[in-house]
Parts: sequence; structure tokens; C-alpha cells
Amino acid sequence: MKVQIDKERCKECGLCVANCPKQVISYEEYVNHASYHPVKIDDENCIGCGFCYITCPDGVYHVLGGDK
Repeated sequence: MKVQIDKERCKECGLCVANCPKQVISYEEYVNHASYHPVKIDDENCIGCGFCYITCPDGVYHVLGGDK
């Protein structure tokens, strides 16, 4: 996995979904403790660019090192 997500911090704002260059971020079906649908990432197609990390106002993302 290139990106870790703290699903309990997600407030479903949509900034990461709108700004992902590969459009690999979507919403979970379940609801977190704050009654939001947290995001999920298609790990197979994620390039680990960090746009989700940069755009998230709630510190949901942690970008890990690449597979090189």
C-alpha cells in the first residue's frame, strides 16, 4: 500500500476525490463514528503522488515510500 488512511478522521469533504489525478479515490459504503462515508483508495492504480495528502484538511492520509 502506498497510502494509509485514517478512516475515522474522514469528513467526506470530497477534496481528495476531486483532486486525484488517477481518480482512484472513492467512498466506502460504511459510515464512520462521525456519520461520514470515509474514502478508500484503489491501491493497484494509485501512483502515490500525494495530492490526497496535500488537499486533505483533516489529516486523513499518510503517504508511504514507493516500490522502487
